[in-house]
Amino acid sequence: MKIATITEDGKTISQHFGRALNYMVVTVEDGKITHRELRSKLGHGQFESENHDQHSDGAGRHGYGPAADHRHGQMAASISDCEALLCGGMGRGAYENLNIRHIRPVITDLIDIDEAVLAYVRGDIVDHIEKLH
Repeated sequence: MKIATITEDGKTISQHFGRALNYMVVTVEDGKITHRELRSKLGHGQFESENHDQHSDGAGRHGYGPAADHRHGQMAASISDCEALLCGGMGRGAYENLNIRHIRPVITDLIDIDEAVLAYVRGDIVDHIEKLH
């Protein structure tokens, strides 16, 4: 199984999905980490020039609507082969969009990538959805 995390340094989980510049994709076989791959990730920086209002739905919720869905899809494209994404925080729109794409988003307090991935595999990880914004 492949698990993605967001990261700046390849070792720790970043605190915000949209701002992170990389994914660390970890392959786990028989409960052990067998491979790591650093992948580039699109983030808020690449979307700065877009009209911010385009990323809201008709009810004014940020992170929803067609433009936001498209942006989240672009951000998730490079981890479409992953079962889950572990991060320290993200917006509710991104969280829901990843679920629709069959990538389970998990908001975790764990910072060490290996520790978090193995906790996910064991089923010990806690999804802190109260941290969604």
